[in-house]
Amino acid sequence: MKKSLLALFSHLGFAALAQETPSSTDRTFQLGEVRVSGISNRDSIASRLSYRTIEQFNRNDLSNALNILPGVSIANVGPRNESVVYVRGFDLRQVPVYIDGVPVYVPYDGYVDMGRFTTFDLAEVNVSKGFASILYGANTMGGAINLVSRKPVNKFEINGRAGVFSGDGYRWNLNAGSRMGKFFYQVGASQLKQETYPLSDDFKPRKYQQTSDHENAYRDDLKFSVKAGFTPNATDEYVIGYINQHGEKGTPPYVGDDSKITTRFWKWPKWNKQSLYFISNTAVGEKNKVKTRLYYDTFVNSLFSYDDTTYTAQTKGYAFQSFYDDYTLGGNAEFESRALDNNVFKFNVQYKRDIHRENDKGEPVQSYIDNTISIGIENTYQIIPSLAVVPGVSFNARNASKAQEYNATTKELSDFADSKNNAVNAQIGLFWDITANHSLRGTVARKTRFATIKDRYSYRMGQAIPNPDLHAEVALNYDLSYSGKVAEKLALQASVFQSNIDDIIQQVDNVQPNRFQLQNAGKARFYGAEAGFDYQMIHGLKLGSNYSFIKRKNKTNPAILFTNVPEHKVFAYADFSFLKVANLLASVENNSSRYSTSYGTKAGAYTLVNAKASVKLYKFISAEAGINNIFDKNYSLVEGFPEAGRNFFVNLVFNYF
Repeated sequence: MKKSLLALFSHLGFAALAQETPSSTDRTFQLGEVRVSGISNRDSIASRLSYRTIEQFNRNDLSNALNILPGVSIANVGPRNESVVYVRGFDLRQVPVYIDGVPVYVPYDGYVDMGRFTTFDLAEVNVSKGFASILYGANTMGGAINLVSRKPVNKFEINGRAGVFSGDGYRWNLNAGSRMGKFFYQVGASQLKQETYPLSDDFKPRKYQQTSDHENAYRDDLKFSVKAGFTPNATDEYVIGYINQHGEKGTPPYVGDDSKITTRFWKWPKWNKQSLYFISNTAVGEKNKVKTRLYYDTFVNSLFSYDDTTYTAQTKGYAFQSFYDDYTLGGNAEFESRALDNNVFKFNVQYKRDIHRENDKGEPVQSYIDNTISIGIENTYQIIPSLAVVPGVSFNARNASKAQEYNATTKELSDFADSKNNAVNAQIGLFWDITANHSLRGTVARKTRFATIKDRYSYRMGQAIPNPDLHAEVALNYDLSYSGKVAEKLALQASVFQSNIDDIIQQVDNVQPNRFQLQNAGKARFYGAEAGFDYQMIHGLKLGSNYSFIKRKNKTNPAILFTNVPEHKVFAYADFSFLKVANLLASVENNSSRYSTSYGTKAGAYTLVNAKASVKLYKFISAEAGINNIFDKNYSLVEGFPEAGRNFFVNLVFNYF
């Protein structure tokens, strides 16, 4: 009975690339996962991207790693040089990011720059689409992304990589861990640094980009993590973790053809994040347990705007120095009971307090405080050995206990009107294990997303009118998915989905002369399909591919276009191992064109071809080298901000497990 459901759950996602069956050597920190139920050993609704796959394809940051998966589209907020993803058309405000179940998105606008999140210390990334567990809490309107850290399984283990890549770049990382009876620890350190990156030879010089190396495209991301745990018995576990990230980056100037876009000359001398958390799991009798999370997360950010490409003077009206000093304090408690046969009941209570503090140089600090409470119930009932139903419901409430604005004329701070909003999420999923090798699932989920601090209070540099009364966006998500295996060599996956979205927060122009306001004024429909396969053709040769189709329609105002997501995306690979020590990997990715602005500016379609070769030099040591964008395609994720042309990397790898 349990094995049949496990077979169902282990097949969901992008074949073997996204889903790998756990083993005795699985280094996933299981307390950091957020599972729909306690029946399966693997979250039944999440696409799972393991660290082996991330390393195999040399994906150094989170957005590039997630781009392997179907239904996930990489994008770039060009004017801010932020790397992001969209999940079935939903952005990161609607698909929040967590580390070991702890929310890490930025309090002010709900986004997070995924380019600052390196992948070197992760065990896996879980992506839930549409039907995300109630246990995540509020704002999972389109799903959730959970970064799960590592946990050692041996007395001592260590692994690392060091390498160089195009653009005067280098990377290094080291992970070490130990399990000593009832105690374990895991530590990690890494750095990813790059001065620039090469543009394609097909790129034609522009006013602010005269050389073949991209201007102001530097990055430097340093990260440290540590986790220590105590497992007094077979059921209980207590873990404390700490992550410290230090980042710097530049924003390349706009070099496109859209006359409506103003070129910015920006640098980010500080993009720092720290997370401290405690997670516990305690058995209460034989059939119940209590799991808790407590966390304190900080975000410190500096943004400097300059007069021109010399990045020295700050005399123009658009020049400034802006500072953020944010933190989030919160926690949750989860009660799980298996008192009833074939049933797992979960009750979860969460509280999250977001504090955003900002100021420009020479101005007083403006403070904003949001409090969010979520109370949820999730139940898994196994109707028959091959069929399970999972309903869930949650009540979410958000209120602003402080919101200030600064008047530059009077040089005084004043308070905005109170802002409160409630929302209810409800969902149900049906999971059917047709046979041991073929599975079907259907889900319906009503999910919401509260308006962010920026949505409600920002003047958008004098162009907007704040709207504290904004309420939650609402999506009704439908999904039907199949997964299966044929002759243990061919794994298949297919999904069709649709989301009907109400109360979309959209820009309404000329609410006052030449000033817009964000209002709950929109309705939309997202729909599409995903398909993938993974085929072990012969011993040593594996082929795989996935395809995503996503269509987004603005029903209220078709003239306002949705941006940053291609309708069609294909990813394919060939993986060939030989002589027991060598491996060749080739991959290709094709994206159709996408809109870069809501009024129709486009980034063109593109196809990228990448290749990598690796060889084992010694028992624990191997070397790898690769070329990305082999055919030197000149392409952009957002119009006017070109991506890297042909580029290379070389790594030395050490693994001792």
